Amino acid sequence: MTQTVPGTSTSDTPRERSRTPEETLAAGVEFLRGEQDAAGWWKGELATNVTMDAEDLLLRQFLGILTEQQKEESARWIRSQQRDDGTWANFPGGPADLSTTVEAWVALRLAGDPADAPWLVEAAGWIRANGGLESTRVFTRIWLAMFGQWSWADLPNLPPELIFLPSWFPLNVYDFACWARQTIVPLTIVGTLRPKRKLPFDVAELRVGESPKKSAAPWSWDGVFQNLDTALHTYAKLPFNPVRKVAMRQAAEWILARQESDGSWGGIQPPWVYSILALHLLGYPLDHPALKAGLEGLEDFTIREETEQGWVRRLEACQSPVWDTALAMTALLDAGVSPGDETLVRATEWMLGEEITVPGDWMVRRPTLAPGGFAFEFANDGYPDTDDTAEVVLALRRMGRPDHLRIRGAIDRSVKWLEGMQSSDGGWGAFDADNTQVLATKLPFCDFGAVIDPPSADVTAHVVEMLAAEGKADTTECRRGVKWLLDNQEADGSWFGRWGANYVYGTGAVVPALVLAGMPASDVRIRRAVRYLTEHQNPDGGWGEDLRSYDDPGKWSGRGESTPSQTAWALLALLAAGERDSAATTEGVAWLCEQQRADGGWDEDFHTGTGFPGDFYLSYHLYRVVFPLSALGRYVRSSS
Repeated sequence: MTQTVPGTSTSDTPRERSRTPEETLAAGVEFLRGEQDAAGWWKGELATNVTMDAEDLLLRQFLGILTEQQKEESARWIRSQQRDDGTWANFPGGPADLSTTVEAWVALRLAGDPADAPWLVEAAGWIRANGGLESTRVFTRIWLAMFGQWSWADLPNLPPELIFLPSWFPLNVYDFACWARQTIVPLTIVGTLRPKRKLPFDVAELRVGESPKKSAAPWSWDGVFQNLDTALHTYAKLPFNPVRKVAMRQAAEWILARQESDGSWGGIQPPWVYSILALHLLGYPLDHPALKAGLEGLEDFTIREETEQGWVRRLEACQSPVWDTALAMTALLDAGVSPGDETLVRATEWMLGEEITVPGDWMVRRPTLAPGGFAFEFANDGYPDTDDTAEVVLALRRMGRPDHLRIRGAIDRSVKWLEGMQSSDGGWGAFDADNTQVLATKLPFCDFGAVIDPPSADVTAHVVEMLAAEGKADTTECRRGVKWLLDNQEADGSWFGRWGANYVYGTGAVVPALVLAGMPASDVRIRRAVRYLTEHQNPDGGWGEDLRSYDDPGKWSGRGESTPSQTAWALLALLAAGERDSAATTEGVAWLCEQQRADGGWDEDFHTGTGFPGDFYLSYHLYRVVFPLSALGRYVRSSS
C-alpha cells in the first residue's frame, strides 16, 4: 500500500524557549513514542534524490504500465527539487550532478513537459556545458539504451556467463558486494538482450557529439579491461551461442531464488528494478507471481504527500525499520525509559520476530557458520548485516524481561554469527566477510557506487562495542577488532565513516567502542579524537559535515552546517571520552536544546547518511531524533 502523509512541513513547526537538557530529553521521548507503529517498530522516511523517481517513471514506461496520475505526481516532485541553476543534485546543498540532471530532464519530458519549457531549456544548457549525455554514468546510459537513445555497443559488456564462475575464480559474482551482485546479475540479461523501446521524444539536445574513447596503456589494469571488454563485445555477436542461453536461464534462477517475501530484491531499488526488467525481457508476463509481487512491493516504497502545488509522489530507495527500531530502543533506554515500558516491550517483541535463521549469500565465504543476525529492512532474509545485528544486540541486551531466555537466545546466535563474520584483517564489512577483491572495482562498468564491501571503521566499531558490552572485550575477535580500528585512525585523529557522514560519524562510533573495550580515556589515540572533534565544532556549538568530505576531505572533513544527528555523534564520543563537563560538550548540548521544536522533534535539512561514498546519499528522518536523545540521555544520566 502506498504510504500517504499529510501536507505539513516540520520545518514550519514553532519552537518554544530553549528547554533545559532534562526538559529537552522528556519532550524528545514523548515525540519518539508518538512515532512508533502499533506493531512495535519505528521507520523514518529514507530520502535520497530524484533518480529514484525518474527511473520509476522509465521502468513503468518500459513495461507499459505508466499512468497519467503517476506521471503528474512524480513530475511535480521532480520539479520541486530542481535548483535555481536548472540542475538537480544528489544531496541538499551539494554540487549539481550531471547524471541526475539528465535523468530528471528525461523523466519530465516523459511526463509531458515540453522541451522548450524554461526549466528544461536551462537544464539542457547546463547538461551540454558539462559534457552532455556522453559524460553520464553507465547506469544513466543503460536507461537511455533501453529506449534507443544510446547504443548498446558503446556500453561495457556484462556477460551472463559470469554466473558460471566458481567462488574461487576472480570476478565471480560473489567478489562483488551483495548490492552490486544483485544488480549485476540481472543487468547481464538486460545487456545481452539489448532491448529498444520507443519514447515519445528524443534526447538529441542533450548531446555534445561523441567523445573519443579513452585508451589506456595495455599493460595497465584499465587497458586490460578495455581489451577484455572489446573481446566480450565480439563474443556477444556470435550467431549461435547455446552456452549463453544456459547462462541466462541460470541467472534467472539465481534472481528468482533471491526475491524476498515483500516482492523486493535485497530491499533496495537497483537490484529490484533490474530484476523486474531481466525477468520481463526473458518472457515472464507481468502477472507472473514474481513480477506481480515485485511491482506491488514497489507501492510500499512509494510516498504520496499533499503539497501546496498538489499531490507529489516519490520513492524510497530502501526502508530501515530494523535499524530505526534498534536505535530508537537504545535512545529510549539511554533517556531513562524503563525496559518494562510498554513502548519498549512492543518493540522487543517485534524485533525478536525479525531474527534471520536461514542461510544467505554470506555463506559462500563462511560455509560452516550457522545463520543468525538481523537485516536492515522488513524483508531481506538473504542478507542480514553486521551493523544492524550489532545495534540490535546492544538494544536487546538491555531488555530485562520475564522471557529473558528468548531474548538471550537471539543475542547468543547473533553474537556467534558476528564473530564468524569477522574478516581476515580483523575488521567487519557490512554484509560479507573478506569481500575485498579490488579487481572488481576495475571493470569499466563500475563507474558508480561502491562495488565491494571491505571492513569499515563505523561497522567494526559497532561490533566491537557490542562484544565489549557482552563481556567479550578480552576475546580474540574483540582485540583484533580494536587493533583494526587503531590501525585505521586518520592522521588528524578521526575515523572515516562509510555509512554516515563522515569523519564525525566514524569518530562518533569508534571512541565509545574503544572506551567500552577497555581503552582509557587518557590514551593518546582517544585524546587525538577529542582534539579533532573540538577543533571542528562550529561557532554555534553544533557539529556538521558536508558530504563533499568524501571527495575533498582536506576542505570538508568535519566541516559543514550544524545538524542534530552530527552534533549528537560528536557528543556521544566526547561523553565516552570523559568530556562531560567540557566547554565543547556543554555548548553542543545547549545547541540541541535550542534547536528542538515545540513538539519535541528536530529539523534536519541535510543528508547525513551514506549509501555510496562520493555518489549516493541518504537522509534518515529518525536520525535527527534518536541520536540527540541518546546523547542527551547519557549527558543527563552522567550527572547523577
